[in-house]
Amino acid sequence: MQLRVERELGALLDEVVARDLPFLGACYGIGTLGTHQGGVVDRTYGEPVSAVEVTLSDEGRNDPLLAGLPGTFEAFVGHKEACRVLPPGAVLLASSATCPVQMFRVRRNVYATQFHPELDVDGLVARVRIYQHAGYFPPEEMEQVISLVSSARVGAPSRVLANFVRRYG
Repeated sequence: MQLRVERELGALLDEVVARDLPFLGACYGIGTLGTHQGGVVDRTYGEPVSAVEVTLSDEGRNDPLLAGLPGTFEAFVGHKEACRVLPPGAVLLASSATCPVQMFRVRRNVYATQFHPELDVDGLVARVRIYQHAGYFPPEEMEQVISLVSSARVGAPSRVLANFVRRYG
């Protein structure tokens, strides 16, 4: 079953990249697209559930999906694996001190983020509760994680989604 799903996903990504179709993959999406395009995804740069400071590259400052975002901003993360080596031909758009590949683009319209542009505090707290036994943090630390992320001021990443919709919707 898993092999079939992986083949189907690979075929879908073949089509998306070949046709340069609008695509935005968040978190797992960076691993999927990164691997598909020849990058290296492993556990070197996993990040605990938290808010981190993300910094735009020069290319990121000029990318339409990042229009209106400050040069550095807080974003929610929480992942065991990350893209360690950027895929050949990909453009690095954003990074952080703890994870050097936070966002990249392939061609003109195929994007992936390691951070979560789709999550606000309530969404992340719900996810923390759902995944409390998934190995992202010790379950007995769930309330501490919730307290930590609840005080974060994360607003800028949602502009990525708004820009995506404005550009392609």
